Parts: sequence; structure tokens; C-alpha cells
Amino acid sequence: MQSLLNEILDEVRPLIGQGKVANYIPALGGVKPNQLGIAVYSNDGELYHAGDAGTLFSIQSISKVFSLVQAIGHTGEDIWQRLGHEPSGQPFNSLVQLEFERGRPRNPFINAGALVICDINQSRFAAPSLSMRDFVRRLCSNPKIVSDAMVAESEYQHRSRNAAAAYLMKSFDNFHGDVEAVLRSYFHHCALSMSCIDLAKAFSFLAHEGFCVHSGEQILTPRQTTQLNSIMATSGLYDEAGNFAYRVGLPGKSGVGGGIVAVVPGQFSVCVWSPELNAAGNSLVGMAALEKLSARINWSVF
Repeated sequence: MQSLLNEILDEVRPLIGQGKVANYIPALGGVKPNQLGIAVYSNDGELYHAGDAGTLFSIQSISKVFSLVQAIGHTGEDIWQRLGHEPSGQPFNSLVQLEFERGRPRNPFINAGALVICDINQSRFAAPSLSMRDFVRRLCSNPKIVSDAMVAESEYQHRSRNAAAAYLMKSFDNFHGDVEAVLRSYFHHCALSMSCIDLAKAFSFLAHEGFCVHSGEQILTPRQTTQLNSIMATSGLYDEAGNFAYRVGLPGKSGVGGGIVAVVPGQFSVCVWSPELNAAGNSLVGMAALEKLSARINWSVF
């Protein structure tokens, strides 16, 4: 595995330069584009990594999985009364579909859906940002995980579209909390700084029937784990989820910080990071690396 990871990074590294680093969040625009890392964590506790796997980066929308897990933990199936689990086929920040479907987001991984989940969590936790931080620390067994305040503030200062989605849902009575407070929490979640190694470990419970070895907790039931993996497979990479299923064939979740996490149920969790994005907002080199890795080991769930 170790030699395979090194080989794959060498093969995809020439693709660096073909994508663009996210710059609509100014604090992310200064990230060096030529970075590339990958980590694979097995259910037996074996860790393999290559490249810049230990470098911290902004996890952005990968945090939506953690928020959803928290909401399922205290609300259960009731959360699906307020949003769906269908692919959107639209950009992650689209307002068109939200208006047409009367304020009910298609799934929890587009921005509108993630805001509904944060709205649910906001009413359950006294300090949502700290609760999320501590939850993620337990999942990856790293007590040093923090949220980058500069990134969170940068996102808040450019919140107009997310605020529009929240107020639109509020007009349809599908958003109950204070919009500005929920947005603050949401951006702090997105601004968590983690490495490929951290994320591979943090997602390992999704490859292990919901059990987190690091904390000794049953995070989700096996059935809930299967359901969450299915939503990641159909909606985790926004309007490119079908392409990801075709090329990689695994449940996955991406973020505009350049990270992509993938799950091989019953075996491994994987995280790859390269900051340059393709037109759909997913890591261009990361997609290529996961495609090669999945093909070499025949990991596709299909």
C-alpha cells in the first residue's frame, strides 16, 4: 500500500496547474497550489500516507458530514422532515432549486441542507462550534484540532449567498434559529483545520459499521452508517457525484479546500488533498488520485 500511494502521487502530480484554488473565500485564495497528500486508514488501525498528508488545510464542506452525524445522534429520523436525501444536480450554493421546492433542500450536503442541519444543531448545543470541535477531536484522536478563526471570519464577511438561502428557507418556515448565529457556527465548522491523516482517521467509523475505535463509541448504528454512506455516494460531490461514482465508485465527500474523503465499507477510509479545484469545485488532482487508487485495488462498491 505504501509504495502504491507513492507511485500514484507521482503519476498524478503532473496534473497540478490545471485547476484553480478557491478564491471566492479570500482566506483560501493564498493556499499554495502545488501541495498534494493522501492517507489511507484501515479498520485494523494501520495507517499509510504519502506526500503532504500531515499538512493542515481547511476542510470546508467535509464538515457537513460531521454536522449531519451530530444531528442524527440527537434527532434521528425526524431530521428528514425538513430536508431530503436526493441528489440535487445543481451547484452546491444554488438558490433556484430551493425556491422551486419551497425551502426544502434536496440533501444535507448542498449548502442549504447543511444550514438546516446547523439550525437543528444550534438548538441542541449551548456552544455549537465547541461541540463540533470536540466531537471531531474524538473521532480522529487529535486534541489539537481547532477552527481557523481567520478563515471563518473571511467566510462570514462573504456570507451573502448563504444568508440568502437561510432567509429563503425561513420564509418557508424551514429555518427556526437566528440566521446570523447559525451562519457563524456553520463557518466555524467549515474552517476546521485538519490533515489527510486526521480526516482518514475521523471517517474510519463509516468504514466500521459506525464504531469509532479511537473513542470507543458507537457513533451510528450499522443501518445509519449504511444510509449515510449512500447519501455520500449520491450527493457527496455535489453535481459531480455521478462522475465520482463512475470514476471512483466509493462514498465520498469533498470540500473547496481541496480535500476529498472516501470510504471503502468494511475496509478503509481515505483522504486525499490537493488545493486546485475543477469546474465543479472538487479537487482536480484528488479525483485523479482516488480514481487510480480505486482501480488498482478494485475498491469500487459497484
